[in-house]
Amino acid sequence: MEVIETRIDTSSEDYKENYEAMQDLVEDLENKLETAINERSDKARARLKEQNKLPVRKRLEILLDRNTPFLELAPLAAKDMYDKKVHGAGIVTGIGVVEGREVIIHANDSMIKGGTVYPMGVKKGIRTQTIAMENRLPIIYLVDSGGAFLPLQSEIFPDADDGGRIFYNQAVISKMGIPQICGVMGLCTAGAAYIPAMSDDVVHVKNTGAIFLGGPPLVLAATGEEVTADELGGANVHCRESGVSDYFAEDDTHCIEIIRQIVKNLPPAKKTDIGLKEPRPPLYDPKEIYGIVPKSLSTPYDVREVIARMVDGSEFLEFKALYGPTLVCGWAHIHGYPVGILGNNGVLFSDSSLKATQFIQLCDKREIPLLFLQNINGYIIGKEYERIGITKDGHKMVNAVSTATVPKFTVIIGASFGAGNYGMCGRAYSPRFLWMWPNAQIGVMGGEQAADVMITVKNDQLAREGQPPLPEEIAKQIKEPIMTSALREGNAYYSTANMWDDGVLDPAKTRDVLGLAISAALNAPIRDDVYGFGTFRM
Repeated sequence: MEVIETRIDTSSEDYKENYEAMQDLVEDLENKLETAINERSDKARARLKEQNKLPVRKRLEILLDRNTPFLELAPLAAKDMYDKKVHGAGIVTGIGVVEGREVIIHANDSMIKGGTVYPMGVKKGIRTQTIAMENRLPIIYLVDSGGAFLPLQSEIFPDADDGGRIFYNQAVISKMGIPQICGVMGLCTAGAAYIPAMSDDVVHVKNTGAIFLGGPPLVLAATGEEVTADELGGANVHCRESGVSDYFAEDDTHCIEIIRQIVKNLPPAKKTDIGLKEPRPPLYDPKEIYGIVPKSLSTPYDVREVIARMVDGSEFLEFKALYGPTLVCGWAHIHGYPVGILGNNGVLFSDSSLKATQFIQLCDKREIPLLFLQNINGYIIGKEYERIGITKDGHKMVNAVSTATVPKFTVIIGASFGAGNYGMCGRAYSPRFLWMWPNAQIGVMGGEQAADVMITVKNDQLAREGQPPLPEEIAKQIKEPIMTSALREGNAYYSTANMWDDGVLDPAKTRDVLGLAISAALNAPIRDDVYGFGTFRM
């Protein structure tokens, strides 16, 4: 493969300004993550100590193999929602290594509202299970939850993608033969009681762990019976009498030791071999991405410069380099894993759409994972382009993205607008993982475009009525709130709070995150048994 020769002047003023702007965004990201990890009330900390329970991140530290990476997912879920204190939606989720084996972990943080489950916590739980199913990863639940947050029960309970889906998924996961291991480390109340009940292995901590469909207050209200949580559903009850739990643990540390033994005793993982090569770092420092990506999304730049700081040896075999130049396609390796990369260098035309379609077909046939680097305003529009066939050619690309079954990974590195989000494998197109950079924006269109469209529509309506167009001052008053709303609802933190992505990344760490994600994906077959695509319109 050829080495990408950089054309970036790291001494230029533009580079330095871009670098400083991105560095500020990354520092802001780090501060937000620090808050999400550590902001807990003194009362919650004292309560945890009184119960002789470990904080959730200490539990993870003991569970995971030493000196191995942990790929945390959606750490800023529910940011600024509810009372702005439900950090990470009250759950820590991520992929890590236990006894040499990749697993996904779902752990309640009982220092946040006693571990009660909010609507975004349900969404995060379902996302965790989806990742487990797609990538055939054993799932470890560390349960410490008071059940649903009752004031928001209408958003948690009744619908197809609400709380009941978690237990439906557990049954499907079991049918798929994916191990589910549960540590009962606190309350498992109401629906949360089904998590251990539907797991393969249940480790129950004495005194603190308790499983019951209805807790002591509900039992008292319903039957008049007074009973403690331990008498109702403690470790002695479920390990000695009901048989719900399988292993009796003295404390949190003992529980985690047993879980590690259970994982060690699982049948060996059969990871897919896609021709791993010796990993090599890029020739250029990944932090140089800070200076490459412009402060403004409207300023163009060459995505090859980003690729050169992300792939092994900065080597890239470009496909159809002279055709469809607004989309860069080609093959490379990331941490030794082969990938087919699609990166935007402008809006998508018919030629770039056809180029993408062919490239995706080749990668799917050759069992090469796909990486989409999104910085896209959409597909080209206009009379001439419709005559050429942009609609049908764009459809081919969307069809190929939808039906390719090799693992797909998406990073939104800039704009993600309109149908461009679809063609470049947005969330609706089932990438195994999707992340955003802190500069990224997502929406039907940019704020200024949306505002201009609204003014044009209004002026057209006035013209039909024989009236003059809106005065400039009135147009400005209409446009400003539209632009403000689009900026607020399209930024990376609004996206990640709503779990439209799996997290916001430091651009310089993207390469390492992708390496971990590709490795996790290889626990599943590289693609479906049935190879093929839908109909491509002529």
